[in-house]
Amino acid sequence: MAKQVKRTSRDIRTANRYEVLRQIIAASPTSRQELAAATGLSLATVATLVGELLDLGMLTEVGFEDSAGGRPRGLVAVNASGGALIGVDIAETYVRVELFDLALNVLARATEDMRPGESRPEQVVGHVAAAVGSVVAQAGVEGARVLGVGVSVPGQVDRDTGISEYAPNWDWHDVPLLDLLAEHIAYPLHLDNPLRACAVAELWFGAARGRGDAVVVNLGTGVGAGLALGGGLHRGVSNSAGEWGHTTLVLDGRPCHCGNHGCVETYVGAPGIMRNLRESSPRSPLLHPDDQTATIDALSRGVAAGDPVALQVVRDTARYLGASIADLINLLNPEVVVLSSWVAAALGEPLLREVREAVARHALRRPLAATEIVLSPIPTDPVCLGAATFALEGALNPVGHKPAGGRSVPRRTAL
Repeated sequence: MAKQVKRTSRDIRTANRYEVLRQIIAASPTSRQELAAATGLSLATVATLVGELLDLGMLTEVGFEDSAGGRPRGLVAVNASGGALIGVDIAETYVRVELFDLALNVLARATEDMRPGESRPEQVVGHVAAAVGSVVAQAGVEGARVLGVGVSVPGQVDRDTGISEYAPNWDWHDVPLLDLLAEHIAYPLHLDNPLRACAVAELWFGAARGRGDAVVVNLGTGVGAGLALGGGLHRGVSNSAGEWGHTTLVLDGRPCHCGNHGCVETYVGAPGIMRNLRESSPRSPLLHPDDQTATIDALSRGVAAGDPVALQVVRDTARYLGASIADLINLLNPEVVVLSSWVAAALGEPLLREVREAVARHALRRPLAATEIVLSPIPTDPVCLGAATFALEGALNPVGHKPAGGRSVPRRTAL
């Protein structure tokens, strides 16, 4: 049974710091009064938290605004140059790394391609270390200014120990990923998976911002659903919520890396879409058997050109996806479902139109009427962006954090 963790007053204070900073990043500059209204915290609490963030160098005072019948209100803004954050998106076919300032503007990017079969932990760690070194060099950032590195890896992870517990597409079991990374990367490290990263990115900057309940459907090599319920990220009792890609869509259907058959992922993940294409037209020039990205890009171009095979494959994929999303809508009754990650971005509006039609055939009328289905509007890699917020959360911890192996890393007090 998963261990229940009781939140301490220190945890609550860290969460409040994080929420105040999130609001300032979203609407900078802003006043303490506006922050109190946006967060639901008392003005005195907000004033204390803002003072702490000013002392840490994460915020700066930027002047005053008039208030109706009262004294001018002091305004604060993010001190963008007060530090740097790194987000790492480890996917089955690539490692992408982005370096951000404290306002979460991208300052540098690097990508390392991973060939089929190049998925041993030490190989993945080598790609991550090379890409992290590249973005730091590109941005000309001093090491002391890097507040942390958020790392997203597919599958189920233990955030506290830094262990990748299970990554089915690579057959990873209990890989001490952050320990391995710490041998090459000197910055504080924070681990989670792309479902949570995409959900946080949408909550902060995307289609879920200001929404109480949202589902972020991550469409890549793997498939899952990031859940934002009640205005916050929903992790589940063991940080395993959102494994919708491994729910059964077709009884006794296609075999899945997880060991089951007929999982959603086997029909709407990139390899599943390739199989849809192969079954529709085995000799199609759109199919690049050893290259997921090239195949999805070719399908996208084919749809734009009116190619009947491409149109049929996208329609078939949307049928599977729409039925599966209808289950999420019936179960969770969200305000918005966001199609995210690289497959959704590549197939774009044609996929969205077909998915909306398919969902309408399967979802119950009342929850469907309350749900909007959209593409992610985030222009950068949403996983890198979300992962960077995990590093930001760690930097706000008043006593530091424990990355891999339980080694305590003190919080920096001068940025």
